[in-house]
Amino acid sequence: MFKLNKKILCSLVAACITGGLMSGCTSAAIGTRTSKEVVVYSAGPDNLIKKITKGFEKKSGIKVKVFSSTTGKVLSRIKAEKSKPEADVAILASLSSAIGLKKDGMTEPYANAKNADKLFDDWKDKDNNYFSYSGSALAIVYNTKSIKNPPKDWSDLTSPEYKNKINVSDPSLSGSCLDFVSGYVNVNGEKGWDYFNAVKKNGAQMVGANNEALDPVITGEKSIVLAGVDYMTYSAKAKGEPVDLVYPSSGTVISPRPALILKGTKNKDNAEKFIDYLLSDEAQKMVSNAYLLPGRKDIKIAGKSNANDIKALTVDWNWMANNGKDISSKFVSMFK
Repeated sequence: MFKLNKKILCSLVAACITGGLMSGCTSAAIGTRTSKEVVVYSAGPDNLIKKITKGFEKKSGIKVKVFSSTTGKVLSRIKAEKSKPEADVAILASLSSAIGLKKDGMTEPYANAKNADKLFDDWKDKDNNYFSYSGSALAIVYNTKSIKNPPKDWSDLTSPEYKNKINVSDPSLSGSCLDFVSGYVNVNGEKGWDYFNAVKKNGAQMVGANNEALDPVITGEKSIVLAGVDYMTYSAKAKGEPVDLVYPSSGTVISPRPALILKGTKNKDNAEKFIDYLLSDEAQKMVSNAYLLPGRKDIKIAGKSNANDIKALTVDWNWMANNGKDISSKFVSMFK
């Protein structure tokens, strides 16, 4: 009996090696299993990534493990794990940061991402290394109780009227703030630095990431956020908080939020499925419901500004990626 079973087993193994049963038999003979998980490092928003995770798991049967933090902390973790990657997918709040990862050889291209052709042209990589599934615009955010006639443009914030009333995020922690600061300098050159210096002299304070800049304005401790994130403001306003925003008349930076597959991923197929889901109708609706700008240009938001409705500065994202680290350091030094 033993000899017969041995012959059968050998025949099965041979079939696995040489025939069409290769994938199924490999699992049985060698003991491996198809992965049913994907690891995602996400720069928020927390509520959105939770909903996306739940939707993806339900649709695919693939378990999602999430590490959620700021762009700065997500990038630090990715770079610390470069020699032994733990994450499969990264979602960032800064397009220039994604460009930097691509230049460092830390991204994996995905040529056949579903609906990628519907993304805004400058929100995706021509070599298919990142896909901005959503975006946010930087605005002047204000407390509606303390500010009755809100400022119209960035230059207004140098006025004595706003002395010691302004918060700004730390660009080393906030990817969207880094996009704004580097984009503003890219467009305005030294005049951009002159502006930030004037705001600093007017008593503006740099305070942590986006939430830490916004919360004191909600409570009334401060009155203005310079380059506040629009989706956070809309979300707080919907909850009844006394905040609103103005998109500056001279233009602002719209910060795409890219998703990408990391080099060395252990679960490439699942990572690709996750990217596909981010660009799906279902996930794009979740994006809109979270007050973010959908990455797909064919998705319209009823009753809210779309990306095409907001006056945007024409910025050079590659320049910003190349100079972002130095700009962040200079800005932080200036405000500290």
